[in-house]
Amino acid sequence: MVIKSQNVTLSVAGVLRGMTRLLPICLFVIPFGIAFGIAATEGGIGPFQATAMSAFVFTATAQFAALDFLKDPGAFFSLGLVALALSGRHVIMGAALAQWVNQLPAGKRFLTLMFLSDANFADTQTLLQRGETDLGPLLGGGLMLWSTWVGSTAAGAFGGNLLGDTEAFGFGVVMLCFFAATAFGMVRSTPCLLLPVVVAIGASVIALPYLPNGWNIILAALLGGGVAAFRHAE
Repeated sequence: MVIKSQNVTLSVAGVLRGMTRLLPICLFVIPFGIAFGIAATEGGIGPFQATAMSAFVFTATAQFAALDFLKDPGAFFSLGLVALALSGRHVIMGAALAQWVNQLPAGKRFLTLMFLSDANFADTQTLLQRGETDLGPLLGGGLMLWSTWVGSTAAGAFGGNLLGDTEAFGFGVVMLCFFAATAFGMVRSTPCLLLPVVVAIGASVIALPYLPNGWNIILAALLGGGVAAFRHAE
C-alpha cells in the first residue's frame, strides 16, 4: 500500500516521542560507547579524534572494526570493504522505509536518514505498520542514540585512564557480546536466518588465521549473504 504524500509528516512532537521511546535502549548503548572510546585511545587515536569519529561515522560495528586497521595504514581498501559488509544492512532498511521517507522534502529526508540505526528503524517500523505516518520518532530515536553514542565515546576517550586497568571492567568483551546479541536477535526474530548466521560465523572463525586482517569478515558476509539469497530463492 502506498501512502499519500500529504499524510507523511515529521513533527516536533514525533521527534520528542522518539527520543523518549528509545531512552531505555540508550542505557545499553553507554557501555559500548565507553568501550569504543577506551579502545580507540589505546589504539593510538586521540580523544578528540575518537569522539569526532563517533559523531560523523556513527556505526559501532564498523568503528570497532576500523581499530584493527590502524597498525596498517595501507589497508584502507580492506577497511572500506569491511565497513561496507558491516553496514550493508542499511540498504535494506532504507528500502523498507522508502515509501515513507521519499515523500519528505529532500532536506528533512537526508537529515532523518543520517541518524538511521537498527534500534530506531525497528521502533519506527512498528509504528508505521500500525498505520502511523509521522516520521518524527525515526529522527528523534536516532538523535537520542547518536547523542548517547557520542557522549559515551567522549567519556571513554577522555576519562578511560581514570579507570585504571580497564580489563577489570570487561570492556574487552563488549563488542563480542554485541555481535553475539545481534546474531541471536536476528535468528530469534527470523528463524530462517539460522543457517546463514552459522555459516557466516563459522567462515569468519575458520578463515581468521589465513586471511589478511578484516578479510575474514568480508568472506563471512559474502558466504552468509549467499546462503540467505539461495534459501530465499528456493
